[in-house]
Amino acid sequence: MTILITGAGSGIGQGLAHRLSRPYQTLFLGDLHSDSLNLTQAQCSSLGAVVHTRCIDVRDRAEMAEWISESGRSRLDMVFACAGLTGGLPPSHGYPSEREEHARAIFETNLTGTLNTLFPAIEQMRQQKPDKNGHRGRICVMSSVASFVSYPGTPSYSASKAAIDRFVVASAPSLERQGISLTSVCCGFVKTPMVRANRFPMPGLVSTEEAVRRILRGTLRGQRRIMFPFWLGLGARLTDLLPPRLAERYYCRQPSAQPGGMPDY
Repeated sequence: MTILITGAGSGIGQGLAHRLSRPYQTLFLGDLHSDSLNLTQAQCSSLGAVVHTRCIDVRDRAEMAEWISESGRSRLDMVFACAGLTGGLPPSHGYPSEREEHARAIFETNLTGTLNTLFPAIEQMRQQKPDKNGHRGRICVMSSVASFVSYPGTPSYSASKAAIDRFVVASAPSLERQGISLTSVCCGFVKTPMVRANRFPMPGLVSTEEAVRRILRGTLRGQRRIMFPFWLGLGARLTDLLPPRLAERYYCRQPSAQPGGMPDY
């Protein structure tokens, strides 16, 4: 089996690479940071996997298309799009708004970067023969529970994750008829480097190992959307039904919605 993972140098991407490493498994791992990517490679190789790495920026459309095409020369069975950025309002004593450059970087990575992964992977899988179960391939994309809310502390993060979740879920039925399954992961807080600097309560925090277990199980089942913790996702979706000004009364009081409350990562 051949598996490609972006954002494999840390967090969920790294956790998936570890979990999927075994003898004769082929992994194509990409990340922007070479040091952490090399560490993941060493760890996965020690578990018997055949590992190929590429230091790559998912925002580079042409390079992503080339890398995915090269990775799938024989066959590409699974793709996990895990690369992403987060961040909120900058530290300030006034009434700050998101910095334009950081907001653009979040959209370009979380949304455009994911599309740069998704479309070449779909094209590659379309050319593959289906297996005995009619599957040509599986693609799993990281969204977030934050995609269900218009959160004042992380406008760009919430919006970028909402866009990719809706796109994946809406595209899934037609691609399923072609033998390609799409899955969106809407998870809450996961104990990864992305949340290490958070100085506020993180309800429903789960370990990376537990997140990886849920993601793999749901992806192999062909779920449209994997949501955990369920109660957190449900609460977010119900809260989003409220009039915006009413929801803001709660959201704007949260520590993560304050200036400097959500650290950049």
